[in-house]
Amino acid sequence: MTGVMTVLAEPRELLIGPLRLRSPVVLAPMAGVTNVAFRTLCRELELARAGTVSGLYVCEMVTARALVERHPATMHMVTFAPDESPRSLQLYSVDPQNTYAAAKMIADEGLADHIDMNFGCPVPKVTRRGGGAALPFKRRLFGQIVAAAVRATEGTDIPVTVKFRIGIDDAHRTHLDAGRIAAEEGAAAVALHARTAAQRYSGTADWDQIAALKQHVTGVPVLGNGDIFEAADALAMMSATGCDGVVIGRGCLGRPWLFAELSAAFTGSPAPTPPTLGEVASIILRHGELLSAHFGEDKGMRDIRKHIAWYLHGFPAGAELRRSLALVKSLAELETLLGRLDAAVPFPDAATGPRGRQGSAAAVALPEGWLTDPDDCTVPAGAEVMHSGG
Repeated sequence: MTGVMTVLAEPRELLIGPLRLRSPVVLAPMAGVTNVAFRTLCRELELARAGTVSGLYVCEMVTARALVERHPATMHMVTFAPDESPRSLQLYSVDPQNTYAAAKMIADEGLADHIDMNFGCPVPKVTRRGGGAALPFKRRLFGQIVAAAVRATEGTDIPVTVKFRIGIDDAHRTHLDAGRIAAEEGAAAVALHARTAAQRYSGTADWDQIAALKQHVTGVPVLGNGDIFEAADALAMMSATGCDGVVIGRGCLGRPWLFAELSAAFTGSPAPTPPTLGEVASIILRHGELLSAHFGEDKGMRDIRKHIAWYLHGFPAGAELRRSLALVKSLAELETLLGRLDAAVPFPDAATGPRGRQGSAAAVALPEGWLTDPDDCTVPAGAEVMHSGG
């Protein structure tokens, strides 16, 4: 990574219902990552390095039933910063009634300005109960769930969007039907993670399927997700597929300043210079402070440990210091340890590319008989468990 990148000739905005985004960039909800601390950090860095906050930052996914029941952990997950706008919440559900109740609660209580529906989670404990990426195969039930969320937000300025995968596996692709149904039921935009559930996060995203979805769904914006690790990748995806925006997941792990680079690329501004190791250390400390404010210092420090490994990817830090940082217990200790890094080290080319979970492809766990009837509207039993992913 050199800090030199091509910029678009004209700025690109994205309209999602009444929401107007200055750049067509969306932070993907990620379990244990996109809490208020991380979103605040991304927004701060975009403002500091690009002079604006232009995209959409989505919180961790929450389960509709848990939200309606006001589960304490769930209510804490939907914390937003006082100046966060628009406030974006991703909802998981397999039940139209729970979906309606949760979306109505969000609208009535002003909990968020945007609702995204998750149908992309490939985690086995979710798909084996018919949830996540398994559910779009049941096209009528899928449509009923989307329609319930849209109906619950009628008369408000809260748009509902839908995220899904290519399908369960290559033999059971559902993305074209899912995009059409979601748009017909009133979704304001659709987003495709260009992998099947069987792929999980392995292999290469099939951007051709984003292009196919864009051609198939013409009435609402189509967003692409998968294998965007730097701003040039986002520009390449939009050029290759014609999609209206990009959704950024694993590419921002340990690189929350990526949104500043994306903002610059999509608004036609000069690319910000990649941070030195000293600047990264300051960002890590700020992240730790934000996590401590949200969770308390003990849990905040436990949470920052996984992020540190991502932040230091490709940098020279030394095994002993890395081990100490992986066990950090307080903000004071974190600051001391970070002070031992060589602040002058420039951002390395080796720090780009994939990070986070990848794993390997595997058969998708499904309920018995799940693939028998795609028009079956039976709500999966026990699927609304506490989990996250996408």
